[in-house]
Amino acid sequence: MTKFFLRWAINAIALYVAVTFVPGIHQQGPWTSLLWLALILGLLNALVRPVVKLLALPFLILTLGLFTIIINTFMLMLTSWVGQAFNLGLTVDGFWSALLGSIVISIVSVVLSLILRDELKGRKK
Repeated sequence: MTKFFLRWAINAIALYVAVTFVPGIHQQGPWTSLLWLALILGLLNALVRPVVKLLALPFLILTLGLFTIIINTFMLMLTSWVGQAFNLGLTVDGFWSALLGSIVISIVSVVLSLILRDELKGRKK
């Protein structure tokens, strides 16, 4: 259960960094809406992303995995769309903003996951 909350916190921090530094990604509303958006992003990555990766498998093989960036962009745009449906205030202005935002979210997630690697794996003592 701790692993779930750490992953959720990492998603929330990565979304915050993307909203702060990427032009074209805006979040209106309280900071708690970022927590809900991080949960939506995590659920979409867990449920929708595997299906999209399976359908895009030929492109993933052809581009040696670089098409994953486009899939991440699609997941961020889908998160924005679902967030707007729940009135959470995340707007992404277009494809290029979503592309840059997905790269920023991926980098922040990887860095934080490396820092918190012991907690994610679960310490055995």
